[in-house]
Amino acid sequence: MLTGRREPLDRICNIIRSRTSQAVFLMAGPGIGKSTLTEAITERLSQEMIIVQIHGSSSLSGVPFGVLAPYTAELTAEDSVSPVAVLRSVWRYFEKLKAGKDTPLLLVMDDAHHLDEATASIVADMISAGWATVLAAGRPRPGLPQPLAQLWYDGLADRVDLRPMNREQIEEVLSHALDGTVPSGTIDTIWSTSGGNPRILDALLHDAAERGELAKRNGIWMLLGPLPADGPRLTEVVVKDMLRRSPEEQEVLKLVALAGPVSRKVIEDIFGAEVVRTLLDQQMMVESSGVPADLRIWNSVFGEALRTSISVSRSLQLLEKIRDQLGTAPEGSEGSMRAVEWALECGLKISDPELLEAAGTALVHSRNRSSRTMAAKVADPDLVPQAQAVQARALFNEGDFVGAAKLLDGCWLQLGNGAWAVPVLMLRAMAHQALGTPLSVFAADSREALQRSGAMTACPDAVPPNSQATAGATAGPWQERLFRLLELCEAGNHQALEAEVQELRSSRAGDATDDALRAVGLALLAHSLASAGRAVQGLDTALLAVSELPSLQGGVFFFNEFVLGRLVADYLAMGEWDLAEGELANYAAGQPRGVAYFGGSLEVLRGYSLLRQGRMERAYQTLLPAVETLRLNDPLQMFRFGSGLAFYVAARLGDAAQAGRLELDYKDSPQGSTGYGLLAKAYAAAASEYVAHDGKGLASLHTLATTPEVTTRAGTLLELLALCWDLGDHSVIPLVHSLAGSVEGRWAAAMFTLAGHWESADADSIMETAAMLEGAGFVNLAREAYARSSTVLESSGERRRARQAVALREKCDHELGERFREGHFIAAAPSVHLTRREQDIVELAVQGLTDREIAQRLMVSVRTVEGHLYRTYVKLGVRSRDELASALPH
Repeated sequence: MLTGRREPLDRICNIIRSRTSQAVFLMAGPGIGKSTLTEAITERLSQEMIIVQIHGSSSLSGVPFGVLAPYTAELTAEDSVSPVAVLRSVWRYFEKLKAGKDTPLLLVMDDAHHLDEATASIVADMISAGWATVLAAGRPRPGLPQPLAQLWYDGLADRVDLRPMNREQIEEVLSHALDGTVPSGTIDTIWSTSGGNPRILDALLHDAAERGELAKRNGIWMLLGPLPADGPRLTEVVVKDMLRRSPEEQEVLKLVALAGPVSRKVIEDIFGAEVVRTLLDQQMMVESSGVPADLRIWNSVFGEALRTSISVSRSLQLLEKIRDQLGTAPEGSEGSMRAVEWALECGLKISDPELLEAAGTALVHSRNRSSRTMAAKVADPDLVPQAQAVQARALFNEGDFVGAAKLLDGCWLQLGNGAWAVPVLMLRAMAHQALGTPLSVFAADSREALQRSGAMTACPDAVPPNSQATAGATAGPWQERLFRLLELCEAGNHQALEAEVQELRSSRAGDATDDALRAVGLALLAHSLASAGRAVQGLDTALLAVSELPSLQGGVFFFNEFVLGRLVADYLAMGEWDLAEGELANYAAGQPRGVAYFGGSLEVLRGYSLLRQGRMERAYQTLLPAVETLRLNDPLQMFRFGSGLAFYVAARLGDAAQAGRLELDYKDSPQGSTGYGLLAKAYAAAASEYVAHDGKGLASLHTLATTPEVTTRAGTLLELLALCWDLGDHSVIPLVHSLAGSVEGRWAAAMFTLAGHWESADADSIMETAAMLEGAGFVNLAREAYARSSTVLESSGERRRARQAVALREKCDHELGERFREGHFIAAAPSVHLTRREQDIVELAVQGLTDREIAQRLMVSVRTVEGHLYRTYVKLGVRSRDELASALPH
């Protein structure tokens, strides 16, 4: 089976078999896989049809009937150019192959766009006469010769356009080729880099695997670095393609690869319009839609591979040919950046302002290595601090937090109060946090450095983070205000943080420093409010932070992602799962494909959302790859939170091996921020309880719930109590009911309703609550309410209605897609009470053991096993072993 191309393979074979059309034209660009697909079709139909194959050739495209020479060898020189004689000769050949049999004949023509007009006319006549079914594979530009194209226009032929592989097809190929899980970030990068081109895809996979850039980590296939553009397989693809081209076409492609994007007019002035049109027709170059139009190589990694194959001396010659025209590229554009890169590759001198500008543009286009190279060459003392900041961000993108922190430590003070100042100090804070430096230590060291430099006196840091002092008490240098914002959020002091932010908003000076401080303050406040149980207000605050972003684009700090994480956290705290997913999806859609610095962090938030919804299987499939991604690069410091969540889901689903590994990951990880750190600690404690069943994890949750860090965060406390409830601790239900009423959001309202009806003996009321929760999208909570209702109905002797409630609970389980429930601890108590021995026997029976095997395992008689099973059947209302798995309280 042709992986990733099953649909066109089946479609074309069905057309040929059904004879609904005498011809099928398979059209595709270079490297898209038309030849491979043609071979697969030929192989599939070879037992049903007589196959005759013809290959078009550019060298014979000007020779009438040149490709038919093997079938016209007996003709005289005069007859070999006669259409009638050639047609008769080919017909006799076909009849000889058929040998009087009624077997249909399939004429397969690859590279049919190279057919000469005379041959195309002969083939068109064959199709019209019904002599053979034709499969012609060619390129849409320049297209098939006119006689064949006319058949399609007249409705006598079907056309199938083979497009570059889409993401789903790439995923299918990777799943087939790689044994293990391939996370979405890896799929996106490979899809983006290959452009969906099977030939490029195959080369990239081989080269990346050979170099160890594509490696399997804990069952997850991860990209440990950029896909190599100079690998042997990809180089071979490029070399073979270039050998097929004329010297002039080669020169054009080399020049566009080196300079692109480059003005079409510039290339046409040097080489002429005809060769440009030819390469565009062959889809070796693509043209922008702007005015003036720019040219670039059809695939970026193909272009990069082509560049690496060009010697420095030849590159310099080409640069001299076009250098004057390169100056026309606008400042800050990709073309301007590429001009600087090219000049450096040739050893030419570039001014420091040009280097810095190009390095910044390279950052925007995710060319981290190039950005670092250019920024490192800046020598002007006035520009060096900015260049070091650019290098630091590139290193940060690559996960080198040590290198980033070292550079930022050396340049942040020199940037003063300009537009670079806040972004650089924020990036420095995040780099040190990634290294495990506590915020208190970072802030203290920074204040001391400021005092030594004379930029700040010793007095402003006197107000402790847990103080309720007003914002005016901390007025001072902007650096102090930034430290104060970070510290207040870390301490969970949302009242004082709110006052600080209000002060920032009331004094809108309008400069870059104030804009950045407002965005940071609003984002931090949004998260702090969500933790405090004021998620609705937090959402409003996060949206205000979003409104500040337009003025903060293009710097070295990732304000967009910093704000997005807080916005999504507010939606999740409210229980607005769809809105959170919408924000994540919109962000991903707006990013260049394959750029996934923040992919792991955002996938953790997506997994967290699925977990909160009770969709454990999907959460597991999301969180495991996310944790591996964060192991390589964790810009938002989410690894501890992600590994804690993954540990919880693995333990809940009964995957002991993964749970053990993830527990070690969680314990070995840096602390991260306090907000997510508290949740990570809570979920890890719950996971330990699911693994050990010894009460210690539950006790840890109770202890954590009494700490000042949690008691001052009502939203966090409610989520922690919900974990206790989920572990079977019903003593927390009154606390949940009293707390949920004061916490904002739909999820808290749902918990308030569920807790309020839980202890009621009114089964109808609980059933109504369950239906309401299910309709509101809280299927996991509805599941618990249905289970609770079945318990109440069972205890009152209403067995039929109890089974109805169980059926509704199972419907919720089916929607949630859970493989296992919680084991010995179940959020809703089972409606049927089994003895310890009955539970042991039933668990083994469900695993498939026979009565005799169960008896041997438990060292009891077979009759004892049979008796216990019979009583269990009666209690559960089932009639056989086959029904046990669905009726058993999990």
